[in-house]
Amino acid sequence: MADNDTTDRSDTEMTRGDPAEMDLDELRKEIQSIDQEIVELIAQRTYVAESIAAVKRERGLPTTDESQEEAVMERAGENAEQFDVDANLVKAIFRLLIELNKVEQRESR
Repeated sequence: MADNDTTDRSDTEMTRGDPAEMDLDELRKEIQSIDQEIVELIAQRTYVAESIAAVKRERGLPTTDESQEEAVMERAGENAEQFDVDANLVKAIFRLLIELNKVEQRESR
């Protein structure tokens, strides 16, 4: 593979093993590791969203910011395309994350 071919691959992709050389148990362990990373990132995102909610409360701002939500969804779609993942799936996941954050923000007011 030429050096410039790796520029389109994520760091995560490059550090993971070659699936053709891994057995089923190794692949399942890989999924477990990825799942843990996903949960960790969701926890980090939730913490930041809670911080945003606190700032909104202090400033008397509304819970919902539709222009920000649209920007998040657009970025989600762009990121999905960059990594060749189904944009509708990624957007659905982000929609769920946004809705959960909004519920938590409303409950904390």
